[in-house]
Amino acid sequence: MKKLLLVGLLAGGVFAWRRRASQKAERDLWAEATDTVR
Repeated sequence: MKKLLLVGLLAGGVFAWRRRASQKAERDLWAEATDTVR
């Protein structure tokens, strides 16, 4: 049971980190795109 909880926690952490990383990448991409327009 403890191992299952640990695996779930790890998966959740990786998922959250990847989502945050992709959001940052999108924001950087958007900033770059708007910067070229100006």
